Amino acid sequence: MEQQPNYSKDAYHLLGGVEGVRALVHCFYDFMDTIEEARPIRDMHPKDMKDTRENLALFVCGWLGGPPLYIEKHGSLNITELHSLMNINEKERDMWLFCMEQALEQQEIDDGLKEYLLRRFKVPAEKIRVYCQQQFMRTPQVIKK
Repeated sequence: MEQQPNYSKDAYHLLGGVEGVRALVHCFYDFMDTIEEARPIRDMHPKDMKDTRENLALFVCGWLGGPPLYIEKHGSLNITELHSLMNINEKERDMWLFCMEQALEQQEIDDGLKEYLLRRFKVPAEKIRVYCQQQFMRTPQVIKK
C-alpha cells in the first residue's frame, strides 16, 4: 500500500524547496500582472515587483515549514498589519486567490498538494480581508464637498 504524502509536514519539500516556492510566487505575480481583473490588486503593489516577489517567496518558505528565510533577512512579520492600509474586501481577496490558484495549476506537483496549498492560502487571505475591513471601518472617512 502506497503511503499518502503528509502535506502539512512536507509541503515545502514537495513544492520543491526554495526554488519551487520562488517558481510558484513568480508565476502568481505573472498572473497578477496579466489578468485584467487583477489590476486593482496589482495596483496595490509597487511598480517594480522584484523585492515584493522575493519577500513573498521568503515568507512562504517559512510559512510552509521550510527555513525561516524572511525572518532571517527582515525579522518578524505580521502579515495582516502589513496590509492594513489597503482596502481589501471579498473581491480583492478572491482575485488574489484566483491568481494563486492559476499559479498552482502551472506547477508540476500533484493535485492533492495543489488543493492543500490553496486551502492554506485561503486562511491568511481571509484574515487579511477581515483585518483590512476592520481598519477601514475605524479610519475616519474624509467627505469631499
